[in-house]
Amino acid sequence: MINVSVKRKNGRINQFELSGHAASGPHGYDLVCAGVSAVSFGSVNAVMTLCDADIKIEQGDEGGFLRVTVPNGIPDKSMENVQLLLEGMLVSLQTIEQEYSEFIKIED
Repeated sequence: MINVSVKRKNGRINQFELSGHAASGPHGYDLVCAGVSAVSFGSVNAVMTLCDADIKIEQGDEGGFLRVTVPNGIPDKSMENVQLLLEGMLVSLQTIEQEYSEFIKIED
């Protein structure tokens, strides 16, 4: 099971964490894991590239863990863009959860 935890401060996403493995198929053919990874890493890369935001990223050595923290002090316009991208990520993850709820759980 992939667990997604989203933490907010004043309505804004200030941290999210993904942990676990979907185990919805054989290693290398796990579509839920691939979808969650693509959505989350794509969003993190978009935040870093398009918003020029210095976010804190922690990953597990063996996979199955990602924690991203949005620091204070990001300029307002950049923060708006960061939030839009992260909210878009959350919508995509929720779409995966709707179809594959036995493999992913989101707590917001």
